[in-house]
Amino acid sequence: MESIETKLQEESSAYSVKLDVFEGPLDLLLFLIKRDEIDIYDIPIAHITKQYLEYIELMKVLNLEVAGEFIVMAATLIRIKARMLLPKTTDEEEEEDPREELVQALLEYRKYKEAAQILKGKEEEQSHWFPRTDPDLSGLPKEEILVEASLYDLMSAFKKILDSQPKETFHTINYPRVTIEERIEYVLSCLAQKDGMVFTELFSDSPIKLVMVVTFIAVLELIRLQKIYIRQTKHFSEIWVFKNEKTSI
Repeated sequence: MESIETKLQEESSAYSVKLDVFEGPLDLLLFLIKRDEIDIYDIPIAHITKQYLEYIELMKVLNLEVAGEFIVMAATLIRIKARMLLPKTTDEEEEEDPREELVQALLEYRKYKEAAQILKGKEEEQSHWFPRTDPDLSGLPKEEILVEASLYDLMSAFKKILDSQPKETFHTINYPRVTIEERIEYVLSCLAQKDGMVFTELFSDSPIKLVMVVTFIAVLELIRLQKIYIRQTKHFSEIWVFKNEKTSI
């Protein structure tokens, strides 16, 4: 019997998503560390490796182009994990922590990211001289939506949606025919009558995993085309999807 994974690969084999704004492996690690409230100086390497590899697998299922640097980092995490599992001898007790190099790389990269955020904030201050029309936020949370959601936030939200679905049991091979173009039109139609909506609402029309995955790829493509954008009230909170007012729908 043809598996759902095989069907997903067939449906998206000709459609590989590569986003210029897609963050690298250090961004993913920092996202996981912050999300799980991990001490960056004492990273539980087994836990973080497991979470990292799950995201790599999700990227593959979505047919995202997984750059070589992600694979290199996966190998690095596995190597560190293996070293930490080895019993220490008396001579090795004073050796450097296998995680030290990774921690330093993360700290340096975090400084770079923080500096970039400061510069971005100054740019946004300047843009207030020529502000764009904000969407009508009536009915949305009282907190002002200011935080730009990252693609890892989006993937995390989508992973929760998939994990919450009951396991599919197929007795026949009659899969629904669904294309990226159809789901792009579906997302745009959802936003045609409103300025913004909760990300999870985009998946309420079908509980079928194939449809959900193709819908998520459609969302990524619309972000790349700058037809929609995503926001949060704060990091790791619920994600909202807005249409770009500069694009006619």
